[in-house]
Amino acid sequence: MSELNIAFIGNPNCGKTTLFNAYTGANLKVANWPGVTVEKIEGKMNYHGHTFNLIDLPGLYSLTSYTMEETLAREYIMGENVDVIIDVADASSLERNLYLTLQLIELGKPVILALNMMDIVEERGMEIDMHRLPEMLGIPVIPVSARKRTGLDILMHAAEHHAGRPHDLTEHHHHEMPHLEFTDGENDINVRLTSKHHKYVMVYSDALEEKIDLVSAMLKRKYPKIKNLRWCAIKTLEQDETIMKQYPLDLSGILDRSYETQIINEKYDFIQEIIDETLVNKEEKSAFTDKIDSVLTHRFWGVPIFLAVMACVFFLTFTIGDFLKGFFENWLESFSYSASLALSSINTSEMLISLIVDGIIAGVGSVLTFLPNIFILFLTLAFLEDSGYMARVAYVMDGIMGKLGLSGRAFIPMLLGFGCTVPAIMASRSLENRHDKLRTILITPFMSCSARLPIYVMFSKIFFGKFAVIYAYSMYLIGFLTALLIAFLISKIDKKNNTADLLIELPEYKTPNARTIMIYVWEKVRDYLTKAGTTIFLASIVLWFILNFDFGGKTADMSQSFAAQIGKWLVPIMTPAGLGYWQIVVALISGIAAKEVVVSSMAVLYGISNISSPHGMLSLGELLTNSGFTALNAYSMMLFCLLYVPCIATIATIRRETNSRTHTFLAIGMQLGLAWIVSTLFYQIGSLIL
Repeated sequence: MSELNIAFIGNPNCGKTTLFNAYTGANLKVANWPGVTVEKIEGKMNYHGHTFNLIDLPGLYSLTSYTMEETLAREYIMGENVDVIIDVADASSLERNLYLTLQLIELGKPVILALNMMDIVEERGMEIDMHRLPEMLGIPVIPVSARKRTGLDILMHAAEHHAGRPHDLTEHHHHEMPHLEFTDGENDINVRLTSKHHKYVMVYSDALEEKIDLVSAMLKRKYPKIKNLRWCAIKTLEQDETIMKQYPLDLSGILDRSYETQIINEKYDFIQEIIDETLVNKEEKSAFTDKIDSVLTHRFWGVPIFLAVMACVFFLTFTIGDFLKGFFENWLESFSYSASLALSSINTSEMLISLIVDGIIAGVGSVLTFLPNIFILFLTLAFLEDSGYMARVAYVMDGIMGKLGLSGRAFIPMLLGFGCTVPAIMASRSLENRHDKLRTILITPFMSCSARLPIYVMFSKIFFGKFAVIYAYSMYLIGFLTALLIAFLISKIDKKNNTADLLIELPEYKTPNARTIMIYVWEKVRDYLTKAGTTIFLASIVLWFILNFDFGGKTADMSQSFAAQIGKWLVPIMTPAGLGYWQIVVALISGIAAKEVVVSSMAVLYGISNISSPHGMLSLGELLTNSGFTALNAYSMMLFCLLYVPCIATIATIRRETNSRTHTFLAIGMQLGLAWIVSTLFYQIGSLIL
């Protein structure tokens, strides 16, 4: 077989995506909570001269479709494109993981169970009988470690060997059943229930097996080309909407109720039988995790601890990030000077030199110098995610979110918003309730994304000196509190508070995996660099042109340029907020492209080539101060940047996820209005006090 399609599926937090990364080297985000992987992700690998197409499906607990992730994974698994299913299970939580395994086996497709996190099993003093477990399941069971990259070759060998083959089923259950006859209104259906049921891994009680066989016979008669016959019959007894709509039957006399609860209970009875026979020293628990959770998930101390942890994150972002940033600033200054000399030496026109040095290098370079701060921010966030802490935050916040009319699960996209708003909004797909999803989409942009960090760093360092960290961190707190306040107000306006209870797994604490963290950080750094090379590059060029031209052509007086005219037109509107400067207005408008562009625009607007350097910030501070721009104006500027319209990419994502122009314009209008009101109130009240 030259090509093989292998689907990776498993419960959230089982290490599935880490295992996928180990094979493909894909730059993916591996977060340690449910609901992050919301799309099918593909990768390729070569194995012994063959091409394997690997598909990383969303984490889910069962094939019963409630959320978008479950629907996506189930549709793909049931399709014709899958040659082998690799069910990745957390070996330390085997009992919970085996429910999905049994459902996958019932599909009748080749399934391989990859037992991950065996190191945790050993740490707890437990052992798994690797001979008895595959006997009871009738499928290959391969122990692997995604973190240590062990067992990977054996797993792929098993996938290649078992592709297209039915699994080897064992004989554990023997049902002696009588011959049955049933009439469906038109035809007599004869079903003989005998010991043939021993060919199934999961055999239900006699009464339930009778109904499964009767429904199977009806399905086979009416839909002779039906695939996954037994699985469809079981889902029909569970009254699965998708299957009943796809294969409608007259089930009067058979389906008197939903048998879903009974089927689930009998599956778990069999799982308990498996656990009893294959898991040794099950009573051993992780006292370490329980001990830490007693503090970190404490009813009263959980939230203050989270805020303290985030304060440490931003302290490290500033201190270590600023130390590294100095090297970038020196390089940029030398590069800008060298570029200017080189262009002059080849008799380049002054206009082109200005475009390259004052426009492109100043604009893009001013953003690139903040790369160390961005790197440290994502490094610390990745450490917290992979250690298992972030899942606890969602659990701790469940009570608060419930009072605001939201599920605790809604806090997961909000946390992602600290990185980038686009994937954060996409993560709202994991919410079952549409009202929860729409509210979460509306409030998530108020969480300070990494793109706003350069703005906070620049203004806080210029105007607040040694207290810069505190003022910058306050933006994150204000954004967080604003999101909660908006959620509360929406819940009072919209009374449809049908929020689902939070069901979230608290994974074991573990030492973060260096490779997983670096993949996550590199993905974010790469996105940042991509922005610098595309959006910010183009924005810098456009800004240079509208700053250096007017209706009469090239102008030496920037105050008469196109940009100045646009800014001056909006100055009266922004003056009450302390932002009545046409340069500030133009920078804010350009920030709609990407929030980092606000900084690059300031560099171009004020003609400072290395604006993030101590000298550059000092120069900008002097120019702003001489124009009457004070610390009060600076904080008002930071507030406005925190709250106003999100970037173009976020707006497009809101439109796509809500599928509604109304909700998109509502989000834009709400944020613009709120930003102006909050900044104006702060500036006006501050002016009276100071």
